[in-house]
Amino acid sequence: MSKTQFITGGAGFIGSNYVRYVLQNTEDNVIIYDSLTYAGRMQTMQDFIDSQRVKFIKGDVCDKDKLVESMKGSNYVVHFAAESHVDRSIALSDTFVRTNCLGTDAVMDVARHVDVERVVHIGTDEVYGSVEVGSSLETDPLEPRSPYSASKAGSDLLALAHFTTHGLPVLVTRCTNNFGPFQFPEKAIPLFITNVFQGKKIPLYGDGMNERDWIHVEDHCSGVYKVLTDGTAGEIYNIGAGNETPNIELVHMILEHMELEHEEWIEYVPDRKGHDRRYSVNIDKMTNLGWRKRHNIVDDLWYVIAWYRANRWWWEPLKNA
Repeated sequence: MSKTQFITGGAGFIGSNYVRYVLQNTEDNVIIYDSLTYAGRMQTMQDFIDSQRVKFIKGDVCDKDKLVESMKGSNYVVHFAAESHVDRSIALSDTFVRTNCLGTDAVMDVARHVDVERVVHIGTDEVYGSVEVGSSLETDPLEPRSPYSASKAGSDLLALAHFTTHGLPVLVTRCTNNFGPFQFPEKAIPLFITNVFQGKKIPLYGDGMNERDWIHVEDHCSGVYKVLTDGTAGEIYNIGAGNETPNIELVHMILEHMELEHEEWIEYVPDRKGHDRRYSVNIDKMTNLGWRKRHNIVDDLWYVIAWYRANRWWWEPLKNA
């Protein structure tokens, strides 16, 4: 029997890919709730927006009246909507606190009042802070070091507080860095790729040795759905790919795929404020749920490069703006 999933932020990078995953792998209907900020665009949804299984509602996650009206009748809530760029958070921290903290509290409060069956709140591994060795467990203390990660840590705790205080069936995921199609070109991988297409150098922070674990967005989406259907309410689940890669190595991989000389295309720039050195998460809980990744950055990076090469109509106006 099909369910109705209420998906906040469904016009964004990960949210839109999650909608595609649901439409391709389940019989569920989806309600997309998105305010269409700079990172959420109708063009990102053009391949599915006319589906009879999809309903789009433009709305702000801080608007409780709109949320009540829009969420009624939904079985599940999957909360992707968030401000997500670290550099922007350094300049505009109040925007991040509003959307990520106040917005999450509003979504959870409304979900409780309209009696949804389950809520998945999408978090980030950045809440653990820099991990010099080993991998973060879901039980590890939170040590966020940027306004973005601090606001996301706050949103995690607010979501879990609704479980503890009110019994709202909330589950929290914390994922590593995503890559894939429709990722806004301010993010590292699409920025690097599209810069080259525009004849610009690739900007690399500091010494280029900051490490990130890159997971294909489709694997992230399958993990979210696995948590939604099989996870335990009140629990946190790390989702990662286990391939921590220094940024300089990532840049070299991109340039090798594009058959370009490395040093000619790299521009070292001053490091970002509070730049975490390394992220890594332990994914034993996801493995025990039966989830497995299907993609690998080494094998799939060529596909992402090809997608951005073929879809200049989507990203070029964003960079020119």
